[in-house]
Amino acid sequence: MAVPKRKTTPSKRNMRRSHHALEATNVVEDSTTGEIKRRHHIDLKSGTYRGKQVLDAQD
Repeated sequence: MAVPKRKTTPSKRNMRRSHHALEATNVVEDSTTGEIKRRHHIDLKSGTYRGKQVLDAQD
């Protein structure tokens, strides 16, 4: 079984974890309602996706 010969330094450990940060979600303003929504997702308030009604609108 492979065992490290030396302890990993905090610098090397943090360099490895530099890609682990969370990315911000991409949001846009809906063209019909003006609400903020995630891109490529259904607008839950109006129930539309790409201009077509796909769900019943929530009140």
